[in-house]
Amino acid sequence: MTETQPDPVPPRRAGRRTIILAAIAVLVVAGAAGVYGIAGLQRNASGDPACRPALALAQQLKPLARGEMAAVTMASSPLKLPDLAFENGSGQPKKLSDFRGRTLLVNLWATWCVPCRKEMPALDNLQAKLGSADFEVVAINIDTRDPAKPKKFLEDEKLTRLSYFSDASARVFQDLKGIGRALGMPTSVLVDGQGCEIATIAGPAEWDSADALALVKASLAR
Repeated sequence: MTETQPDPVPPRRAGRRTIILAAIAVLVVAGAAGVYGIAGLQRNASGDPACRPALALAQQLKPLARGEMAAVTMASSPLKLPDLAFENGSGQPKKLSDFRGRTLLVNLWATWCVPCRKEMPALDNLQAKLGSADFEVVAINIDTRDPAKPKKFLEDEKLTRLSYFSDASARVFQDLKGIGRALGMPTSVLVDGQGCEIATIAGPAEWDSADALALVKASLAR
């Protein structure tokens, strides 16, 4: 008579072993994903190597973020801005990269934004005082309806030192929002000649004040 050999692994135990092996596999995959995710975060945190000089400059300028510039946030990681696309006063396409080699104060404004309108004279004065081959205020209007309205506003207020730039699609706002640099209006970003963030401010500022002039001048003294 042939003896029936017992199943080497009882059904319950086999099921339990399958569950344990599956759990181990999940943990291995999760661990690998975690390592990959951490590596990804580290890569993101390292930023764009081309922007390390802008980060170093931002740290040097920190003591100047005071008084009228107290709301300025200095760059804390190397960040290159998207190559923002907009138009000049003649309707010709422009990009942020067209200004390479110059320090910029990129400002987003609209006529429906009351703080924006109040801020424009100070931006116009800043351009008058410091505008040069090395620096420009690039104030981009994002009115999406009447294209004549912002031009008329600048004309009525006699703000003639600023070059006119616009983006009727308001895509520039979305592009800056996508990197956490546009949470409301107005918003301004001080950018170095490589298109890298030096500092950002959410809300209006007295850009023609002594504090602002000192900060912008120091960003040019390199």
